[in-house]
Amino acid sequence: MKKTLLSAIIGTAAIGLGATAASAATLDDVKAKGFVQCGVNTGLAGFAAPDSAGNWTGFDVDYCRAIAAAIFADPTKVKFTPTTAKERFPALQSGEVDVLARNTTWTLNRDTALGLDFRPINYYDGQGFMVRKSLNVASALELSGAAVCVQAGTTTELNLADYFKANNLQYNPVVFEKLEEVNAAYDAGRCDVYTTDASGLYSLRLTLKNPDEHMILPEIISKEPLGPAVRQGDDQWFDVVSWTHFALIQAEEFGITQANVDEIKASTTNPDVKRFLGAEADSKLGTDLGLSNDWAYNIIKALGNYGEVFDRNIGEGSPLKIQRGLNALWTKGGIQYAPPVR
Repeated sequence: MKKTLLSAIIGTAAIGLGATAASAATLDDVKAKGFVQCGVNTGLAGFAAPDSAGNWTGFDVDYCRAIAAAIFADPTKVKFTPTTAKERFPALQSGEVDVLARNTTWTLNRDTALGLDFRPINYYDGQGFMVRKSLNVASALELSGAAVCVQAGTTTELNLADYFKANNLQYNPVVFEKLEEVNAAYDAGRCDVYTTDASGLYSLRLTLKNPDEHMILPEIISKEPLGPAVRQGDDQWFDVVSWTHFALIQAEEFGITQANVDEIKASTTNPDVKRFLGAEADSKLGTDLGLSNDWAYNIIKALGNYGEVFDRNIGEGSPLKIQRGLNALWTKGGIQYAPPVR
């Protein structure tokens, strides 16, 4: 009886393991179909937005392209699925997309109950408030009684409620499911305040009819660690997505850019840099990831380093002009930090 029961337990465990292994093959699936399917925002300037010709650009878009470069040595081998805040998690859970790169906050609930995995934080953000300058307020603490535009299905709703309750302030939420609806409502004057991640406010202000008539208040009321997410149960794919981010950070720390990567790869005598760029003959770092050993070189050659990605999309080289702040390297006063690539 004991032997039979033990056999049954082992058999059940084996079936479970087999099911996990069978479903944990995203990298193989991506290689087989020849592209990465990436879930992105429906349109947020600087992060993910299609131009008039349908070409996607932005900070999150470049992360999708970096993953494609790591796998295929070709950043164009990616397809984009625009998702609303409500649609994004089902799209990832169902396998409609391989990775979600949609300015999404890492929270305990999303990391556990939704069956998703987060790790690399590619943008440290926080929730803020935008108002019309004509409202004559200088602080969020002056917003009692205001009508506040907010998007449904986001951490923003709960943060908003918590902040106003903690400060004994009243407010009237004006809630919409789609980002475009929230933008239109605020621009039309249906609410006094717009609240979302501060990075989003900088982006959205550019789309308003009269951007200079609006200001972002100084308060940051939450922690919003943003980054890509994948399905739980596939450690290899999780590693590929995570180390794509870390490669971008490490390249900036090494001083490797899109312009000098070839020169450095050919001339460096630094063993860490040689190993990182796949120029060390006995390096197996790429093989360990299921990629070629020049995976990091391919990322930097295609997209540049983290600082370059940040600058051209949302930083000083972009219309948003967002300061690096917490997103500076740890060596320059920020908290962006990569584990050793060795």
